[in-house]
Amino acid sequence: MGGQVSASNSFSRLHCRNANEDWMSALCPRLWDVPLHHLSIPGSHDTMTYCLNKKSPISHEESRLLQLLNKALPCITRPVVLKWSVTQEVPTLRQLWSRGQQVIVSYEDESSLRRHHELWPGVPYWWGNRVKTEALIRYLETMKSCGRPGGLFVAGINLTENLQYVLAHPSESLEKMTLPNLPRLSAWVREQCPGPGSRCTNIIAGDFIGADGFVSDVIALNQKLLWC
Repeated sequence: MGGQVSASNSFSRLHCRNANEDWMSALCPRLWDVPLHHLSIPGSHDTMTYCLNKKSPISHEESRLLQLLNKALPCITRPVVLKWSVTQEVPTLRQLWSRGQQVIVSYEDESSLRRHHELWPGVPYWWGNRVKTEALIRYLETMKSCGRPGGLFVAGINLTENLQYVLAHPSESLEKMTLPNLPRLSAWVREQCPGPGSRCTNIIAGDFIGADGFVSDVIALNQKLLWC
């Protein structure tokens, strides 16, 4: 599920006013000439879902069953889809500009890239599409064993619900499913290493990144580059 209710994957240098707001300039000078795709960069999954509401249309990419339910019972279907779609806090352009912050956005929509040549090429996103934490971690480890892409790429630690899970947990939401699993996912993050190696990670993106110590954990991985 997701929205138009299925927003583009994106990652940003900063999401909230905290000690990490100048993390790139605070890196050790020895890392200033390291290629961006060899650094550890915190990211957020489906960032633009913060602007969804109950009137947002259901994506045409969703299942036929969901499309039918939306046509028959939109007053029930859309609120349910909404609570399983929103993944982040609420940023605004004015907030970002007033703080001198920058945002890099990665689009999966190839048609957008064709229409807007100023956009960067697509950034590969390792999306596990898993409900269970351990299954997601196994997927990510499998992807690492296949070798990292040559440029920027994203390892997504975001859990993904399916229709069966939603029907079995009608009172839950994506947030309620995700938050209890963040400690285990954060433990996996702290085990990673940036750099040029075949099993190295680059951008690591998650949902509800204001919770736990996700951003600090990802940034701290860059210290491992100084040990080499």
